[in-house]
Amino acid sequence: MRVLVLAFFLPLLWACQSKPTEGISLPGLQEPVEIVRDQWGVNHIYANNQHDLFFAQGYAAAKDRLFQFEIWRRQATGTVADILGAAELQRDIGTRLFRFRGDMREEMNHYHPEGEAIITAYTEGVNAYIEEIRSTPDRLPLPFQMLGILPEKWTPEVVISRHQGLLGNINEELDLGRAVARLGEAQVKELKWFHPKEPDLALDPQIEPELLFDDILGLYNAYRKPLAFKPGDILPEFRNPAIGDAAETAPTAEEAPFSLGSNNWVVDGSRTATGHPYMANDPHRTIAVPSLRYMVHLNAPGWDVIGGGEPEIPGISIGHNGYGAWGLTVFRTDGEDLYVYELNPDNPNQYRYDGAWEDMEILTETISVKGQEDQEVSLRYTRHGPVTYVDSVHHRAYAVRCAWLEPGGAPYLASLRMDQAKSWEEFREACAYSHIPGENMVWADKDGTIGWQAVGIAPIRRNFSGLVPVPGDGRYEWEGYLPIPEKPHTVNPPEGYFASANQNVTPADYTHWEAIGYSWSDPFRGDRVEEVLEANNALNMEDMKALQVDYQSIPARVLVPYLLDLPLFGKAAEDRDRLRGWDHRLDPNSIPAAIYVAFENALLRLASERFVPEAGRETIGRIQLKKIMDWIATPDERFGPDPEAGRDRLLADAFGQGLAYLEENLGKNRDNWQYGQERFKHAYLVHSLGMLGTEEVNVQLNLGPLPRGGNAYTPGSTGGNNRQSSGASFRIIVNTGDWDASQATNAPGQSGDPDSPFYDNLFEAWARDAYFPLYYSREKIDSAAVDRTVLTPEN
Repeated sequence: MRVLVLAFFLPLLWACQSKPTEGISLPGLQEPVEIVRDQWGVNHIYANNQHDLFFAQGYAAAKDRLFQFEIWRRQATGTVADILGAAELQRDIGTRLFRFRGDMREEMNHYHPEGEAIITAYTEGVNAYIEEIRSTPDRLPLPFQMLGILPEKWTPEVVISRHQGLLGNINEELDLGRAVARLGEAQVKELKWFHPKEPDLALDPQIEPELLFDDILGLYNAYRKPLAFKPGDILPEFRNPAIGDAAETAPTAEEAPFSLGSNNWVVDGSRTATGHPYMANDPHRTIAVPSLRYMVHLNAPGWDVIGGGEPEIPGISIGHNGYGAWGLTVFRTDGEDLYVYELNPDNPNQYRYDGAWEDMEILTETISVKGQEDQEVSLRYTRHGPVTYVDSVHHRAYAVRCAWLEPGGAPYLASLRMDQAKSWEEFREACAYSHIPGENMVWADKDGTIGWQAVGIAPIRRNFSGLVPVPGDGRYEWEGYLPIPEKPHTVNPPEGYFASANQNVTPADYTHWEAIGYSWSDPFRGDRVEEVLEANNALNMEDMKALQVDYQSIPARVLVPYLLDLPLFGKAAEDRDRLRGWDHRLDPNSIPAAIYVAFENALLRLASERFVPEAGRETIGRIQLKKIMDWIATPDERFGPDPEAGRDRLLADAFGQGLAYLEENLGKNRDNWQYGQERFKHAYLVHSLGMLGTEEVNVQLNLGPLPRGGNAYTPGSTGGNNRQSSGASFRIIVNTGDWDASQATNAPGQSGDPDSPFYDNLFEAWARDAYFPLYYSREKIDSAAVDRTVLTPEN
């Protein structure tokens, strides 16, 4: 497959090698910078000093992802209503409400001792490209033309924005409070999978349960939600006339929160064929066009690091330098709490704290709204944080306390320190600054060391769990933050590897449980990764790639034997018998995989319908599969007076519903029931404007469909939706004994400009689970170069 991908690039490579080096003169540079682009679209930046390195990173990233940059800037600054009108006013209010308002110098220098200089240089580079493209607006990418807008300049405040981070669990907290209000603490604990410790979910007597059902987090959610465009936002010449003005971009189907995740592992030389450690990482986030992440190679005195990160921030979040490699997965860390206040009936801007009335801080801001006069808004804050809702009838207010509003809360920016680490000790020291998100950081180096350090700012709660709303009267306070080095960690574990897949990996003898989360992903991906790593003492790059895209389903391995024992008849028995001898792999083109996944999906739906009382449906959500499988393994009275018979009826009903789904969507001919097709498990990447334009425009913007395998519970994670909406668009595997042997992918491509050859060049290979080499040495990079640009200081 890789040969096919390389062959696809040969004409592009030939054409670009014959092109002369492009020279661009830019104000703000100190010395010349060379940017070498390889045939997969990765920029390798060579600078003579740190300032120019990050200036060039900002310039090149903005050039590739300009529309993504402009949308990020508007979301970060609360200026979306300026181009989209009053429909986005709540978003802009929420953004300004949750804006970081601390000292910017302290904030930037948290991420790196020279953070202010680095972030400033980066924004200067971004602005250099914006200045360049604004002088030739006819060259703007298609999305700008569709909206009729120009990109605006950046400031460091845009870089340190928290708007798109994995920040916390505040919606889960409110839902749990509502669930306890309706069902009681005991029943909520029965339906949710809390571990390794049991949380206190009791509502304080001062919390009035029925008041929790207002839109308490409306401003928070407006601030955090993905941007959706309407036909009326697009200029008429680009718009599909058949769509009414009220239509919106179809949002990505929502995933169950604990089916999302990432995989990483490090393996020491005792378990590899080369004798050198490996690091593998595939973070799972929303699958989108352009991709969430951006790959780059940064080379200057003191810097030689390659990998990926979010394009709008400087540095590398996941990758390697000349000493070691690192990656990340989510480590559940609760950095948000919802506080409920009693308001003074005579003064709604005062709340009760410690037995006295305390004034809210009130800030006033003016928001520009397209087609209307500017709107003046008041932003309220308690000592705990931003006020998201005021109930003037019942004299209550609600505020969100956010650990990520402390200095250092910008997602991934502390990676700047990791980028220069030369040893496990230096890497672990760098981890101490990584506040957001909560992550499992893994490290493998050329000297043979592997390690794991959990990171993330973790409030210490001595007298409450943080999982339900609490009064803000002073009785429920954080006692500081747990120092990150005291979070779980290990170095050179005796197993010879460490792996995480968002499951709980906290050692049983750990002591600081007050700063550890209670909610984790299902263990199946992690169990499968450990199963493969444990079984092989001569792992090589091919093994690593196979494991990252592994479609072996542990749930199928456990559940199918129950199905084989069911007394089914007729077509159902024939369809069930297709599972006999199946290898439990959710491969594209597999009919047994389609039958099983349809059954598993139906089982998840049915279990929630049967075991979650109607009063808790909206707040409990879907029961985790691990919980359901435990019930199936040891059936009890929840299944009725004859638990085993009741369990078997549930399985038979779910199997029947799965078959009905396949007949309805794929037809009655079983030969057409292949998994991984447009009607059952595929990738179709829709641009944020890609459903609203003319047919010609939409074809330029959208990609696919292409078949996919796997689901949310396989290491090759493709989420729980038929149209893949989450998973690993970015993957990297590093052999620390040969940096040039690194393998990677970043679908659909490096560029967000549909006119670029690098917009979709990695999409098909990614859908087929293929990789490309991520070269590090200058010799290898030059051998794959297709474009060279020299940026020079303006005279």
